[in-house]
Amino acid sequence: MSEIKHNPSVAGSAQRFDLHKTVVLVGMMGAGKTAVGRALAARLGVPFLDSDAEIESAANMTIPEIFARDGEAFFRTKESQVIGRLLDEKKGILSTGGGAFLSDANRQMISDRGVSIWLRADLEVLWNRVRHKDTRPLLRTDDPYGTLRALYETRVPIYAQADLVADSDGETAIEDMVDRVLAALVTRPDVLERN
Repeated sequence: MSEIKHNPSVAGSAQRFDLHKTVVLVGMMGAGKTAVGRALAARLGVPFLDSDAEIESAANMTIPEIFARDGEAFFRTKESQVIGRLLDEKKGILSTGGGAFLSDANRQMISDRGVSIWLRADLEVLWNRVRHKDTRPLLRTDDPYGTLRALYETRVPIYAQADLVADSDGETAIEDMVDRVLAALVTRPDVLERN
């Protein structure tokens, strides 16, 4: 796994890049996958894809409604199907739900058809970002912080299997996070090349 925290030489929108594989953003809820993914896609001039948004659109329901009606196992099956379809579409930036990368099959599919990059943030950063939102079905518990901590401790070793890492310290602006992701991606010319 390559870890690059920041490299100003890849910063700025004046540079041009060729994307050869779909970049799949993975990590905990609150890591910034959607916000960073949208900005990264805009910087690269490629489509932004969001597996959760695609699932909601297909089901005509929100993720919390799907969890409540059909359960997490049903949701995870649909999530895998959607990720597979999105990986087969035009190359772009794909934001996935926090649990998507936990599946061995999903990790293999992502590795075979794209590249994964973990947006790594510590527990306190994540908690500060999610604690005031009620859109996280897994945190609808009597102790949401304890639940988040347990998820974090379970998931971090799995996220560590990602191809690349970009660190988020909670103070970093979105455009600076895009620079960090680009710095990691250019270490993989099979994925992203300057032109």
